Amino acid sequence: MSRIGKKPVAIPSGVTVALDGTDLSVKGPKGELSMSFVPEVTVSHEDDKITILPVGETKRARSMWGMQRSMVNNLIEGVTAGYSKKLGLQGVGYRAQMKGSSLNLQLGFSHDVNFPVPEGIKIETPDQTTIIVSGINKQLVGETAAKIREYRKPEPYKGKGIRYDGEYVFRKEGKKK
Repeated sequence: MSRIGKKPVAIPSGVTVALDGTDLSVKGPKGELSMSFVPEVTVSHEDDKITILPVGETKRARSMWGMQRSMVNNLIEGVTAGYSKKLGLQGVGYRAQMKGSSLNLQLGFSHDVNFPVPEGIKIETPDQTTIIVSGINKQLVGETAAKIREYRKPEPYKGKGIRYDGEYVFRKEGKKK
């Protein structure tokens, strides 16, 4: 039994859910999201709850059960509250700023890095060393933050680079004489 899968997903007020066969559409105050279910699970919508059950007792059906429930929960949470990831730049001369519809990063290269902001994502730079990636799609927010971080991952000797808020960077000792 999946501990996550057997919990029904509660639908808060202000959110409308439309279930059409294997397609689910969720509309809320922040926007609209949709997804398709795998054939290994069945979905039912009654009252203010969405229940997901596995079709058989196969390994794939059991593993999809909890994952599909989590994806539905992410949709509902996304259209009500949204998601955000905070990134911090650490290093001398490392700066970030929004220029039009792209993020301009100065990361110690001989050139500036221009990152085009994907559709459905909002990027803010409250100061030169902080980047806030926000949106309603959890996967797209995480993927965008990971792509930005990929330009200059934190290195273990001086700790310079782009890191997630609260991320611990294991520091190594430099070479000795």
